[in-house]
Amino acid sequence: MEHKKRIKIITGHFGSGKTEIAINLAIKESEKYPKVALNDLDVINPYFRSRDVGEHLKKLGVELIAPKGVLATADLPIVSPEIYRVLNDKSYRVIIDVGGDKDGATALGQYYHHLKDEDYELLFIINANRPYVSSVEGVINTIRQIEAVSRLSVTGLINNTNLGCNETTLDNVVLGSKISEEVSKNLNIPFLYTTLSDYLGNSEGFDALTNINYIKRFMTLPWEN
Repeated sequence: MEHKKRIKIITGHFGSGKTEIAINLAIKESEKYPKVALNDLDVINPYFRSRDVGEHLKKLGVELIAPKGVLATADLPIVSPEIYRVLNDKSYRVIIDVGGDKDGATALGQYYHHLKDEDYELLFIINANRPYVSSVEGVINTIRQIEAVSRLSVTGLINNTNLGCNETTLDNVVLGSKISEEVSKNLNIPFLYTTLSDYLGNSEGFDALTNINYIKRFMTLPWEN
């Protein structure tokens, strides 16, 4: 699935895997466009933040917009004003990694007047193994909360249902796909595709799935280092 919008905003429930998807999208954009910026707007989660792979992104030509210096590792709700520069510069492709749930999306709301008339897509990531989004009703409720505080409309759904590196099963992924399809029908929001970690590509059963985008895993938990 090709994302054609200049500005891609990634949101979802805490633990949905949205940061992984944001990083992968930024890298793909860098293969096609000379100026790509990834804005780390996640002010909620101290463990999974795109700023943690900043050096790798820099080598690939992706400009990371995030607090710098000692603030980069601070567990504080800090956002960088540099986002206005790349939003206003039409030569940039921009990916915005938003914090989980309505609390994280509140930070996005401050950019409403800069985004509402822009060429953007707001993608909601579904991991049906997470609390509160394990049902169609839970996903719909979370989407509505995010839309309310950000004042922006979700334009696409991505199924990223997983249980981490070694425990994701085919049943998990299929469940997430079914929930995504039902949410799509209820809200009339396109269900774009399912993502899988690239290491599952040759696993038995997974290779039979359709409409799959494979992504590379960059983020790790502290106890995985």
